[in-house]
Amino acid sequence: MTDTRASEMVNPAIFEHLQTKIDEDSQAREEIRGILQTLDRQSRTTQSILSRAHSTPAADLSPTIHAAEESIRGQVETIAQLSTVASKYPYYRYNGMWSRDVQNTCFAILLCGWLGGSFSSNSPAHAGRLLTIEEVGEVMKVPVNLKNEDAFHLSIEEYLQALISLIEELARLAVNSVTLGDYQRPMTISQFVKDLHAGFQILNLKNDSLRRRTDGIKYQLKKIEDVVYDLSLRNLVPPQQQKQ
Repeated sequence: MTDTRASEMVNPAIFEHLQTKIDEDSQAREEIRGILQTLDRQSRTTQSILSRAHSTPAADLSPTIHAAEESIRGQVETIAQLSTVASKYPYYRYNGMWSRDVQNTCFAILLCGWLGGSFSSNSPAHAGRLLTIEEVGEVMKVPVNLKNEDAFHLSIEEYLQALISLIEELARLAVNSVTLGDYQRPMTISQFVKDLHAGFQILNLKNDSLRRRTDGIKYQLKKIEDVVYDLSLRNLVPPQQQKQ
């Protein structure tokens, strides 16, 4: 009798409600996961296109850049779908699912921009430039660094992670440029990465993963400096550029 009364004190509807919430969460995750699978495929396609820069002289990069821009536009359309779904829920509830994919898209935009890509008629294209987080947000058609609004956006951490990926890619490009007989590009990369390294040293980073990757920038810079040093020993760069 006592056990029966005790069991009646626990309303089964409580658990039915919890199961409903679990099902809703699973459905949301599945919907987001489906969009991210598409974004991942598009990202790999873009990376494959941009990788041609390692085997293509700078003067012949225009077709590669245009193809990358077109591929990135496809990613932007998918991110718009992701934003629509993600904005139904609190930002930090599921952002761990898409943060890496957003970083990859941001990186592709940064690299394409550095190579000379232009995503807007208001933004003249020229190689060696750094797109700001605001410019990347405009390309992705999403707000950036929202603090007072719970909505889908590009965070500062995602932008900085993508920036470090850009540095790593440029370190590779410096080496491969020499193979192509381009001795000017490593000099440009060297100065660019030095400037970025100096900028990162200003930041007081709280994110452990970001701080660890930031510590690795000096090793990427060392790779580039070794390339420049080797070129200078072979008298393949003008003396005034060696001093930069």
